[in-house]
Parts: sequence; C-alpha cells; structure tokens
Amino acid sequence: MPLAVIHTRAQLGISAPQVIVEVHLSNGLPGFTIVGLPEAAVKESKDRVRSAILNSHLEFPQRKITVNLAPADLPKEGGRYDLAIALGILAASEQIPDTQLDQFEFIGELALSGDLRPVNACISAAIQSTKENRTLILPTANSTEAALYRQGKILTAKNLLQVSAFLHQRIELSKPEKQTQNYSEPAMLNISDIKGQQQAKRALEIAAAGEHNILFFGPPGTGKSMLASRLPSILPPLNEDEAIEVAAIQSVVTIKRNNDNWLTRPFRRPHHTASAAALVGGGSHPKPGEISLAHHGVLFLDELPEFSRKVLEVLREPLEYGKIHISRANAQIEYPSNFQLVAAMNPCPCGFFGDGSDKCRCTPAQTHRYKDKISGPLLDRIDMHIQVNSLSVEELQNAEQGEASESIQKRVITARERQISRQGKTNKNLTGKELNDFCQLTSSDKNFLIQAIDSLGLSARAYDRILKVARTIADLNLSDNIHHQHIAEAFGYRNLDRRSTNRLTSG
Repeated sequence: MPLAVIHTRAQLGISAPQVIVEVHLSNGLPGFTIVGLPEAAVKESKDRVRSAILNSHLEFPQRKITVNLAPADLPKEGGRYDLAIALGILAASEQIPDTQLDQFEFIGELALSGDLRPVNACISAAIQSTKENRTLILPTANSTEAALYRQGKILTAKNLLQVSAFLHQRIELSKPEKQTQNYSEPAMLNISDIKGQQQAKRALEIAAAGEHNILFFGPPGTGKSMLASRLPSILPPLNEDEAIEVAAIQSVVTIKRNNDNWLTRPFRRPHHTASAAALVGGGSHPKPGEISLAHHGVLFLDELPEFSRKVLEVLREPLEYGKIHISRANAQIEYPSNFQLVAAMNPCPCGFFGDGSDKCRCTPAQTHRYKDKISGPLLDRIDMHIQVNSLSVEELQNAEQGEASESIQKRVITARERQISRQGKTNKNLTGKELNDFCQLTSSDKNFLIQAIDSLGLSARAYDRILKVARTIADLNLSDNIHHQHIAEAFGYRNLDRRSTNRLTSG
C-alpha cells in the first residue's frame, strides 16, 4: 500500500526537533485522519491541505488517508506541518517523485489557494536541518529571516505548485539572499548627553566591559534612567553566533529585527507591573519572557522596588546560571537568558532620603519596608551598587561636555577582547576555579580583600563579584594582574550591601 515519508521540524522553545510525517493511503471510505499528538491548529490542517491541493490543480485522492506525526509524544502545534502533509499525500498518490524526498525538509503553512504563509522559529529549523545535511524548503516570506543563518542550506517557494514542480525537476527554487555582515552603527542615545556624574559613568563603563550587573540608586532626577539607557551605546556589537541566538529567540515571538543593525544588542525595559510569567516566560506552550528576549543584551528594571517581590525573586536563578527552565504539564522548555541587569531605584518611597534637603517625610519604617522589597540574595547577585547624587543648578550649568560613547566603546571592546583571549568569556561569567586561575592576588591584597569583606558583612558570593569587578578594572587599565587600587575601586562600587542598608535605614 502507498506510503510516503516526509521530514519536517517542530518548534520547542528555540530548538527544532525533527518530526517525520508518514502518510498512508488505503482502501475504504474516504477519510482524513491525523495522529501523533496534534493540537487543534494541526488537526485543522486537513481542510487547508485539501483545498490547497485542489486549488493547485492537483488531485486529492478519494481514499482513506492516515497521517502520523512522529514521535507521537512530542506536542505538535501551528500550521507549520501543512506543506509536509500535503507533499506526503502527493507522494503517496504518486503525483510527485519520492526518490529525493529524504534530502529535504519542508516547513510552511498553506493558504486555501495553495500559497505558502510564513511560520515562526525558522532559524532554529535551518540550523538543525543543515546539521543533518538536508536542504530546508521554506515560504518565501521567511527568506529574510532564514538568510541570517549564512551557513544554511535553504530554498524558498511561493506556493505548493512551485514545490511540486521543483521536485519534478522542472524549475529551480530561489535561495534567500545572504545578509551582509557590515555593522551599521544604529542611532543611539549618547552618554555625552549626561552632565556630571563622573563616578556613575565610570561604573557604567566597567559594567559594560565586564558584562556586570549594576544598580543605580539616588533621588529622582539625578540621571539614573539616562545612564541605563546609554549603556547600549558603549556595548560592543554582537558577533554572528550571538546574533543568530538572539534572532532565534525573537523569531519564536515574531519580533522582527532590523537587518541593517542586526548585530545591535537587545535592550528590554519591562514596566514594573509586569508579572513573573512576563519576565521569565510561560504559558501553556511556554514562550520566552523579557529575560530571554534580553539574551546577550540589557534588561533594565526602572523603579526596582516597585516590582512585586515575587517577580524579582524569579531573577535569582537566571542571573546565576544564564538560562531559565520552564516546566508545564505538557512541555518542559529551556530558554537562554544570559542578560546584563541594569536597575534603578530611589532611596525611599518619596525619593529624597539622604539628599541633604528636608524634602523627605518618610518614616524609618516606611524606608525599611521600601528597601526590604529587594532581598539580600538578589542584591548579592548585582555586582555594582552605585549612588547617584543630585547636582546643583550651578554644577549642571558649568558641567563640560562629557566623553562620547564612541571613545568609551573602544575601551570596552579592547577590555572584552582581553577577556575573551585570556579565558574565552567575559569576567562576569567566570566560575570559581577560573577565578583562582585568572584573578590571582598577592598575599597582602588577599588579606585586604578578606578584611574588607568581613567588615562589611558581605557573603562569599559578594567576594567573587568584587573580585570579578576588580579583574575588569585591571583589564580596562590594560594590566595583566589585579593590584591593590583595582580592588579598592571595586569596593567603592559596592555601596548597598545589607548591613549598610540597615544602618542607612535606621539613621
């Protein structure tokens, strides 16, 4: 009995597991059955496939049609299997040759007219099909996205009839035009727009160089949000592998990247009313959240204590491990989330505590409750705590034009290149053993660091974070070794540990 086998790919997070479409035609009453754990949209594909085949002037067999989507325990959703199912029916009914079908993979949703409509997450499918040494055939509307993967073996078609003619070797399908790798500098806010705040700018440069998490705190109007929004302008562009990862995540949620600036790092700024699911991802079919959409980029949380404490606590594991595992009843999906956290907060509910004026009317209990929304474990995972003080009108008027983002970015790129050549990763991602290998201290510097940690009551994690920041400061100074002044400066960027917070609150 006629049997056809077609290769396609599912979408499971940013992975694309292989799905084999088996189509069997048998005698009996005409019918169309799809098995293999199909969702509602997949079950409906039989109506789209039937109309697409007939409107493409092909014959829809009047036999009992059974379509199996294997493996059966993998949930199938969406219209991405339409093209593979239609070709399976045509192959089983001997309307197209089946001799070369094992060399291709097919993904695409069919319109009733037979035209091909775009699907999500085709970059991951292109990567996996190329590894299997197969050519992926996609809708033409996906060509721009698929072309980002320059090594891919990809062809595109406009409709079912074109794919049929190609398999008959009557026409050639077009290849997507490869994207150029020229990095076009995007229009960004420049750090030179910020007047004064030299210490905060220096801290921002260090954070960019080592990919460190940073928290700005101070009264309203001091430039905390401005500093955070300028961080992308001094970050190095993505390399090609990082850009592919970012594009693959964005493809899952149909975010279109600007291909002229596709090497630009993502910058996500969720509102403080965002839920935990919006931040880390979720849903019955888990989608990536803000932390994954900020992968290889920046996640900016403004007004940090205004976020729900439960929402903030979900950041602890992603900050530590660079990935998030989402478990649901019908799916367990892991998304990458190696982001750089930048946060801003006021010192109290009204914002004016400790600014030298008499504006603050918050009680110590109110200030304590406000700051207590940020837990110690979360604060420990933020490498740098920077106080941003108010500037007088005279200081603002007399402030000179600051250094431009372009010159700071050059130093940041140089520092990161030193880190990559030395250890293959940024300083933020150093493990415990790598800290011992690449952050060696003299005995006097080690004693100084330990004494300072004890006096401030910091944790062992804070010890590691300070050491990583010191390593980045040394890299910016083009120093092969960490010296006393690097450690001292790193301590200067740790102003909001739990003990000092309690002293500040009680004062």
